[in-house]
Amino acid sequence: MVLIGVGIVIIGFLLRLNSLLVVTVAGIVTGLVAGESPYQILVEFGKAFTVNRYMAIFIATLPVIGLLERNGLREQAEVLVSKMRAATTGRLLTLYLFIREVAAALGLSAIGGQPQMVRPLVAPMAEGAAEAKYGDLPDDVRQTIRAHSAAVDNIGLFFGEDIFIAVGAILLMNGFFQQNHISANPILMALWGIPTAISVFLIHSTRLYLLDRALKRRLGNHVDVSTISMREGMPK
Repeated sequence: MVLIGVGIVIIGFLLRLNSLLVVTVAGIVTGLVAGESPYQILVEFGKAFTVNRYMAIFIATLPVIGLLERNGLREQAEVLVSKMRAATTGRLLTLYLFIREVAAALGLSAIGGQPQMVRPLVAPMAEGAAEAKYGDLPDDVRQTIRAHSAAVDNIGLFFGEDIFIAVGAILLMNGFFQQNHISANPILMALWGIPTAISVFLIHSTRLYLLDRALKRRLGNHVDVSTISMREGMPK
């Protein structure tokens, strides 16, 4: 019954309800089912709010990123990539996928992230690569590129960190096995994540290659030369 919170999260996401509300309700229900008092549940929420490392995003990261974006960070990222003739959206995202996965495997999961890297740098650079080749992008294509940019970060982190022995998933599995008197070696569990991470990289790189082909099929005959010339003439 303690896992009822997982079901609440799944149902809430399927119904596309407010994510913060769904997670909050799931946490409260889980606490009540586990026999915790309302006061203790509130204490745990407050502790997670203040101690959780992701609060640094709201306290420091987001204001800094906001100032950089206000002063043209996104625009400069697009201009920089537009001058790289060999750069394509798929190639750029494949490179970021590799960097993100390798960094996570080494325990450097803080390198990257949706607010720190994807929104201000990766997504604009991916859009800039497409604009350099095809000119102005339709809104649906722009949203598709942004979605792929976000997915690359999530996939690289998710499968890369499973190779790092001190990641929470490895420690959780090792603790579960020990509680059930099952012999397990966390080092071997981490090593078994390597084939999966390599397979995921190859599979998703193929998807990004197909993304480039899809962009070329749709936009290849509609290159806006004037837009490219204007971008190349923009000041650094």
